[in-house]
Amino acid sequence: MKKLFKVALVAVCMLFMGNFAKAQTKIGYVNTSDLIQAMPELKTINTQIDLFKKTFIDQLQNLSNELQKGSADYQAKQATMTDAVKTMKQSELADLQKRAQDYQTNAQQQVEQKGNDLMKPLIDKIHTAINAVAKEKGYTYIFDTSQTALLVSPPSDDIAASVKLKLGLK
Repeated sequence: MKKLFKVALVAVCMLFMGNFAKAQTKIGYVNTSDLIQAMPELKTINTQIDLFKKTFIDQLQNLSNELQKGSADYQAKQATMTDAVKTMKQSELADLQKRAQDYQTNAQQQVEQKGNDLMKPLIDKIHTAINAVAKEKGYTYIFDTSQTALLVSPPSDDIAASVKLKLGLK
């Protein structure tokens, strides 16, 4: 009888502990992409990125024009060229095309890095606000719905309005 009583007591304790632990977990969600789009600083960041891109676009256009001019010149004079001159011109055009491709790849990487550098303070500001709201409202976990699909979620757990308020957005 004592053994049965002890087993029953342990089972009841485990049941209460499980419910207690479950009651402490509060889960919320927010769409950070929507928050980023709502930030007024985004317009300035996009303008800076566009200006940075323009420097590369101009240089890439010059390389493209040079390649087109060289290709047209080669095609116009190809019939009168010797084999050695043809080979040399083809090599020059191939080198110019490779240079243009390398420049484009490098430019894309630099623009992406510049964008990341400019966006970092904005993203940090949003994450700070999310953390503050989560702490204030007692959320244990916050999911980003721009990266994770929530199939079922109550609207009451969406903390976007509170985060926007914390960021001073409408």
